[in-house]
Amino acid sequence: MIRLILNGKKAGLESVREAVYALREKGYDLQVRPTWEEGDVDRLVQEAAEQGVTRLVAGGGDGTVNEVVSAILKYDLNHLELSVLPLGTANDFATACEIPSEPIDALKLAVSGQSYWVDAGSANEKYFMNVATAGFGAQVTATTPVVLKNFLGGGAYTLSGLVQAINFQPFPGTVIHDDKATLAN
Repeated sequence: MIRLILNGKKAGLESVREAVYALREKGYDLQVRPTWEEGDVDRLVQEAAEQGVTRLVAGGGDGTVNEVVSAILKYDLNHLELSVLPLGTANDFATACEIPSEPIDALKLAVSGQSYWVDAGSANEKYFMNVATAGFGAQVTATTPVVLKNFLGGGAYTLSGLVQAINFQPFPGTVIHDDKATLAN
């Protein structure tokens, strides 16, 4: 049994609906659960594990992938396989893994592809995939307007970063690793 945890903002995409229907017609038991509000991913991952799902598909961007991975690790559900349906702005993780960007191709890979172990990290008791960022990079990601991302795709981050660099102020912080502290500016 395969379950697609779909970022609710992407649930209305016709290309996603068509891809899901096409795979169901080929006999795949592909169930869809869209998110609606904060906490949904945690609940949906736990429900999937309780209901015998063997593979999850994270449908969304890097943030959605990160949420699903975090829930899997937080609840020690390492027996669940994870696939990705890239629907975000930049899709860094999916691109690095050479996952197709077209929904039908990505879902075909998700339901029939071979799974591989990948590393995840943690910081401050939070898990992450692909990259962890702080300071200026995190600010750019968090404050880039959705309208701009929809219009420019990944280029929105570059434009937003250039605009924000004009008023850049260093972020003070401390990085602690192996009980050694490093001051960062």
